[in-house]
Amino acid sequence: MRATYLYGTGDIRVDEVPDPEIQEPTDALVRVVRACVCGSDLHRYHGYAGEPRPMGHELLGVVEDVGADVTTVRRGDFVICPFGIQDNTCVYCREGMQTSCLHGHFFGTGGVGGAQAEAVRIPLADGTLVRTGTALADTDEAMLNSLLSLSDVFLTGHHAAHMGKVGPGRTVTVIGDGAVGLSAVLASRRLGAERVVLMGRHTDRTDLGVELGATDVVPERGEEGVARVRDLTDGQGTHVVIEAVGHMPAYQQSYGVVRVGGVISRVGVPQYEDAPVGWGSLFGRNITLTGGPAPVRAYIEDVLPDVLAGRIDPGRVFDRVLPLDQVAEAYRAMDAREALKVVVLP
Repeated sequence: MRATYLYGTGDIRVDEVPDPEIQEPTDALVRVVRACVCGSDLHRYHGYAGEPRPMGHELLGVVEDVGADVTTVRRGDFVICPFGIQDNTCVYCREGMQTSCLHGHFFGTGGVGGAQAEAVRIPLADGTLVRTGTALADTDEAMLNSLLSLSDVFLTGHHAAHMGKVGPGRTVTVIGDGAVGLSAVLASRRLGAERVVLMGRHTDRTDLGVELGATDVVPERGEEGVARVRDLTDGQGTHVVIEAVGHMPAYQQSYGVVRVGGVISRVGVPQYEDAPVGWGSLFGRNITLTGGPAPVRAYIEDVLPDVLAGRIDPGRVFDRVLPLDQVAEAYRAMDAREALKVVVLP
């Protein structure tokens, strides 16, 4: 089969590799129907040295085979696969933190390939795979991108809003107009946020953000951006700030615009280890700092009915579709900001 590998910085290739096989009785083999490129994939794309690494962690697929102990999915099921592998039964999974599963891991590790491929072996299939409830043949093609978004991107935005305790009457600032930031806008409105300020400067993206529920757009950055958000909120800032970038300037903007007693919820993978947490940034104003890798398995069943009923359309963050053979172009286009998020078709 064909699968995507990262050979070095900026070097994405599609290789012919052996077909995956059942290795454990808890495994499933999934034929990939749709995958995509994630903003976090670009972090490695920007700087990688090592053995060729399988790429991709978001997918929709059809179950081709299952191990002897698998009971919750069977051959032919159309499934969503979260970006983390989990048993969904350990103590952390039961507490809704499946990305910290005691027995789980991530794509590209533990002998698991990448999702940007024609097929993939899924360990712990009972705890990981979620049936869509419809057959692939009976699913409207226009809905496939929204279903794909439940493997990571939309539910990462939802996780940010959930951890920030977004709800009716709350005001939210979303920093970052990438796919996760736009997903956080939609998720915040779905959870009842009264006002959502989107901080981003790419008008094609912020225009989509307005369509997804942003009430205000702030293109300014740094101190100027902080001042603008505070001006919009009578000098107070917003109850919740969702940081969907992962770089220090975005974190600094976060504690600049958060309201006294508010929450900063980070889901942009941080490209730093040290950050201000003292009196002038968080402590002095009783600011809560939260967020992390989204345990999307915890949220799928709650959100899936809204997608199937057409009440939300999170798949709108995908703006380009390319075949697997052109996956290197998908990375290049996203890295150059020519594409927001690219679907990859095996």
